[in-house]
Amino acid sequence: MKYILGVDSGLTVTKAAVFDSNGRTVAVSRRRLPQLLPQPHRVERDMHMLWQQTAEVIKEAIHHSGCRPSDIAVVSVTAHGDGVYLLDHQQNPLGPGILSLDTRAHPIVCEWREQGLDRDAITLSGQVPHPSAPSALLSWIQRHQPERYKKIGTILSCKDWLRYCLSGSLGTDMTEASTSFTAVETQQYDGAILQLYGLDSLYSALPEMAPSAQIVGAVTAKAAGQTGLLEGTPVAAGLHDVTASALGIGGHSLHNATIVAGTYSINEVLADQPKLDPGWFCRNSIEPGLWHCMSISPASATNYDWFIDTFFASEREVSVSIHQRLNDELTTAMQAPSATLFHPYLFGSPFGGNSSGGFLGVHGWHDRGTLLKAVIEGIVFNHRWHVEKLQGSFPIQHIHLTGGISRNTNIAQMFADILGLPVDVSTTEEPAAWGAALCGGAATGLFESAFCDPRELSTLKHTYQPRTERTEFFDARYRIFCQAAEQLQPIWDALASHPMPQGL
Repeated sequence: MKYILGVDSGLTVTKAAVFDSNGRTVAVSRRRLPQLLPQPHRVERDMHMLWQQTAEVIKEAIHHSGCRPSDIAVVSVTAHGDGVYLLDHQQNPLGPGILSLDTRAHPIVCEWREQGLDRDAITLSGQVPHPSAPSALLSWIQRHQPERYKKIGTILSCKDWLRYCLSGSLGTDMTEASTSFTAVETQQYDGAILQLYGLDSLYSALPEMAPSAQIVGAVTAKAAGQTGLLEGTPVAAGLHDVTASALGIGGHSLHNATIVAGTYSINEVLADQPKLDPGWFCRNSIEPGLWHCMSISPASATNYDWFIDTFFASEREVSVSIHQRLNDELTTAMQAPSATLFHPYLFGSPFGGNSSGGFLGVHGWHDRGTLLKAVIEGIVFNHRWHVEKLQGSFPIQHIHLTGGISRNTNIAQMFADILGLPVDVSTTEEPAAWGAALCGGAATGLFESAFCDPRELSTLKHTYQPRTERTEFFDARYRIFCQAAEQLQPIWDALASHPMPQGL
């Protein structure tokens, strides 16, 4: 039996999973990843620490799997997209990696929008720039850290840094390459896009691009010593984690819609021709001639995590089943009438700018479960906002849902009711790691292609059907949610311009 190692490094956790060639999960190891928050709006990560933690989970997963390192046929990595991980000309980290939660470049994006640059950007690259895009972050570094900018040798994504640590091979794949600088029609780098952003001098720093399911290197002796892998084990190009998640649950096929309810609200459709709209990014898929159109915002399950950390902190320390406790309170709250609304914009919103999170309609008789119900409802409403953007151009009839909160039956049913569509929830344990493994298996010949999942997918899902009476109820609530968000925009702007001074 041959095995595949899939690595998935997200915004909060890095994981390694060993799969057999039938798609069975043999072992998984995880580590939480600390974030650096040196100033407001900056979210960073120590690149050496990231590799150290990832090497440890690889070693642990191999140990728990019981397989020999020589039985692992290939390694493939996925990780959070956008942000930047920079190397200097000696291929050493050039400062900390910048995560996709970072918003320091928001003022630059606003300037571009006022100049009309976003219209040229979508025509050329298939997407408007946003604060955590490499284009915006590199422009911020050029403006505010010119000495660092001059030293940039290679521009990598998170998973490309891990690939380099594993194999010594510098490069990226098609999905990551398209986060800013590829032409939407040709799917290749285009100097005109860098020129648009004033980043012409960085063309030579763009990493070589490969299809996701292609072998690009082999595990080095140094990496073998750190991870327990066998030196010379093939390493595949890998892919962006949102695409990996869709692939891993069997949802990354033409005109299927996939929702990833994670830190970001990810809502995407695979297409065989590019379709452009300011409401989504049109980016490369894992093979030439395929694109994925994704409407996103940093406003999904991260709000749920905040709720736990804020209102369940003491119980989290002593409870072995905090999520069961949460579900009990949510179930009770679902049976009780409540007008409470929540806008899940704690870390960002589809509207950008100064939008913020907040409850409306809270009264003294409401309890923690009522607030939790509002948080979950707000998260799903935000996903609906994105799905509706895509529905104007894609015939979405069915949703594939993944992400940690999707395993809660109350929440999964709420997705079906609010979207008014059947929702499939996969039982796949680590979908992003498995998506990476599919690419690795295809690259090494274990699978005919990355789309040839060896599992019987129909047995690995539960379908939630929308309930008509609940859908009608949520339709009315959703209209209020959107109306409130629109009317709160000037209030949010006013609040942001009048913060409480320190020490007052």
